[in-house]
Amino acid sequence: MPYDYSKLDGLITEKCKTRAAFAEKMELSEHSVSVKMNGKRGWTQKEIGKACEVLGIKSEDIPTYFFKLEVQGT
Repeated sequence: MPYDYSKLDGLITEKCKTRAAFAEKMELSEHSVSVKMNGKRGWTQKEIGKACEVLGIKSEDIPTYFFKLEVQGT
């Protein structure tokens, strides 16, 4: 299932300016963040928790940022 991370990407830009800065705060490589954002690899629960700390995401907002399904065109 492809997820839409556009809202997450916007928050990363707002809070960290770049994915590279976000990756550093997450203690992940830029490549790792990139493959997760492109849906090629999933986010672990631990990573989601840390991202929430880094970006100030409330627990009730996690589905909005990490589990919004991508709308497929027909």
